[in-house]
Amino acid sequence: MQLYISPSLRHISVFPGKGFKEFIKVKVGSRRVSYRVLFYSLLFFTFLLRFVFVLTAVDTIDGENKCSTIGCLGKRLRPGILGRRLDSNVPEVIYQILEEPMNKDELQGRSDVPQTLEDFMAEIKKSKSDAKTFAVKLREMVTLLEQRTRTAKIQEYLYRHVASSSIPKQLHCLALKLANEHSTNAAARLQLPSAELVPALVDNSYFHFVLASDNVLAASVVATSLVRNSLRPQKVVLHIITDRKTYYPMQAWFSLHPLSPAIIEVKALHHFDWFSKGKVPVLEAMEKDQRVRSQFRGGSSAIVANNTEKPQVIAAKLQALSPKYNSVMNHIRIHLPELFPSLNKVVFLDDDIVVQTDLSPLWDIDINGKVNGAVETCRGEDTFVMSKRFKSYLNFSHPLISKNFDPNECAWAYGMNIFDLDAWRKTNISLSYHYWLEQNLKSDLSLWQLGTLPPGLIAFHGHVYVIDSFWHMLGLGYQDNTSFADAESAGVIHFNGRAKPWLEIAFPQLRPLWAKYVNFSDKFIKSCHIRASS
Repeated sequence: MQLYISPSLRHISVFPGKGFKEFIKVKVGSRRVSYRVLFYSLLFFTFLLRFVFVLTAVDTIDGENKCSTIGCLGKRLRPGILGRRLDSNVPEVIYQILEEPMNKDELQGRSDVPQTLEDFMAEIKKSKSDAKTFAVKLREMVTLLEQRTRTAKIQEYLYRHVASSSIPKQLHCLALKLANEHSTNAAARLQLPSAELVPALVDNSYFHFVLASDNVLAASVVATSLVRNSLRPQKVVLHIITDRKTYYPMQAWFSLHPLSPAIIEVKALHHFDWFSKGKVPVLEAMEKDQRVRSQFRGGSSAIVANNTEKPQVIAAKLQALSPKYNSVMNHIRIHLPELFPSLNKVVFLDDDIVVQTDLSPLWDIDINGKVNGAVETCRGEDTFVMSKRFKSYLNFSHPLISKNFDPNECAWAYGMNIFDLDAWRKTNISLSYHYWLEQNLKSDLSLWQLGTLPPGLIAFHGHVYVIDSFWHMLGLGYQDNTSFADAESAGVIHFNGRAKPWLEIAFPQLRPLWAKYVNFSDKFIKSCHIRASS
């Protein structure tokens, strides 16, 4: 038997012959190798050799810049076949160009930079550019679009800052009309509550809620939603704390809009005996805080003019300038034990929440000797809102923070909190709060930048009992990813963030959850043009 292979590798011939069988019968150890095995082995290697030959020939014909064959596919996948490394320098050229730093001023006044992807593709096809030119044009276009996106984002944050920091004319109108009503209508000057209900204010068998607000419309929604959803409204006592300028409008509103059988108390800070005696730490801290924040980062214009920081960082710095963080209403909760010395337990509500269920079961929760019952914000289905830890609020690059706290410790939320005032009075929480406020002011707001939550996280550290997230859904004022159905199923929803439901920048799909508790046919509401949809 004879094996013949043609030079072109196209034909293989097998001829029988004497002695071949005997020739291939060789001994390997104690075993014989069949000539059939040898034959098929030679046949396999012959076809493999032919494939390698064809692959090499096609690679040569295609060259480096085409990609229409198996050979080119091999180059792209970078296989090692028989020791061959099929590399291409095209990706490396693109990477090199895109990784080169680019001065943003280079694009100023340039009219040849593509404005859209369509323009870019048309220019590349027309000029038949090589890989380097392609990468250069791509880098210029992306850089230009990044600059424009950044500018637009910063402008959006600035406008939202202005909108959220200003008093809407409708709310200003409402306060003025109610103040006028207070001065001209005796029915708007009723004692709240009436004399026979005053003993309930210190009776611990009632459900006591505290609301601190200088916004009449917001306070009315909290109160209405609380009472309307209560299964035992006759046991509800709502203590509304306000400032001197808002006291008359607030008293007028709740005098003319009673929520019987619930008991509503309206009281200004200067009416509290504790608040009017001597120095009040929270007021001293606020005065210092106001002076520091007035010069913080040079004001909003200087913050926006910064070309090196990310838009999210600029947004946070703008938010730090909000008057909200200067308001004593935002800090007064730290003095609840002094303001209500006869009460054992209260639920504190922010004025940007809406109650959607009966809250009396909160009094049945045993918080195990802790002071603050709150919803934690580090775990949950909404990974954007429920991903907050201490490092989200405190500056752990500062040694005073890093040596005292764990950056990965779970944060919790203000807005709807159960406070055990008896347990609180046995701690130094209030003193700790003011100590850390002072430290932050001394460090030029470098421990944290904004809000009452960071010092709250510190002061209540070790005194927090985690309650079920059903009782407090957050984030409805700074993101609109929450569905209407999910928000509607929560016990309390919180419009924390800039997009408050009474502002025009509120998220339209979520605003109805708040607006349903406003009587838009009320004469004061109508006369100030407060509407159901912004």
